[in-house]
Amino acid sequence: MAKVHVVHYLNQFFGGLGGEEKADLGPQWFDGPKGPGQLLQTLAPDIEIVGTVTAGDNYMAENTDAAVDEVVGLIEKNAGAEIDLLLAGPAFNAGRYGMACGAVCQAVQERLEKPAITALYPENPAVDIYRKAVTIVRAGSDVMGMRDAVGGMVAVAKKLVEEQAIDPATDGTISRGLRQNTFAESTGAQRAIDMLMRKLRGDAFETEYAMPVFSRVPPAPPVKDLSSATVALVTSGGIVPRGNPDRIESASASKYGEYSLKGLERLTPESHQTVHGGYDPTYANQDPNRVLPLDVMRDLEREGRIGRLADTYFATVGNATSVERAEQFGREIAGKLINFGALAVILTST
Repeated sequence: MAKVHVVHYLNQFFGGLGGEEKADLGPQWFDGPKGPGQLLQTLAPDIEIVGTVTAGDNYMAENTDAAVDEVVGLIEKNAGAEIDLLLAGPAFNAGRYGMACGAVCQAVQERLEKPAITALYPENPAVDIYRKAVTIVRAGSDVMGMRDAVGGMVAVAKKLVEEQAIDPATDGTISRGLRQNTFAESTGAQRAIDMLMRKLRGDAFETEYAMPVFSRVPPAPPVKDLSSATVALVTSGGIVPRGNPDRIESASASKYGEYSLKGLERLTPESHQTVHGGYDPTYANQDPNRVLPLDVMRDLEREGRIGRLADTYFATVGNATSVERAEQFGREIAGKLINFGALAVILTST
């Protein structure tokens, strides 16, 4: 096949510009490949990366529409008609990076009318948002899966350029969730009755609609004496000190915050706010205790119904945060609570 001319989108880290301290960098153009692009060209000599666009994760997350316009503008200015395809990532399970990859891919397809591919871990929150519009190659959860992810992107890129059909079952892409008509020998009602009868007879049966499988956590035994116990507060409702010092994202959170309650009797609109982007923040900002009930916990402390309230609370945002990332937060926070001597925790949401 003829050489395929590609533009590659990367965040500041994979573009070699720096880590979180460079996450506010705006879009920049570089001729040729950078970072994962060098591996890509090694795996596929018939693909030429004519240029790489980089941008900081925070810049893309906080100014998405304008930032995407800048990225597309750089591609038009520097690559023009040369581009056959856009590749973005791999972004693995990085939420901000994945969202940026999805947004850039969709914009290039719509505005430049060129195919675009990214590679994401299936639980990356960008998958649900962009899978219907963008071809997404299945990637591992972290950079250890770089070679496989890049190889998958290369294989799918060649098929897209040659206008071949992509089959998730064989090409390693994530299903786009698009419905297609199929014809069955019997109606849905008859198939449902047949399945019910097999179940009643104790025969093997299988639903046509796969149900989600959720992990279950056995509940801990009750605290024997709350009046002597240290109780902690943890929230996924996004209650943080005013100004959001840790810059926790309003969606697809990549971090949680750890904040002091020492000397505080209640939270105030001047001292705390919510950064959650998944609900109307009006009432939470009017009275942050509605989401993080410090006022009530102090009452229980004074009444002797609990031994004491832990001096530190933890906060993050559950909005579109991946299950894997949430499990990571839970393990880390639980370890810190144990170190604090907490015997119980009250978990509040929105």
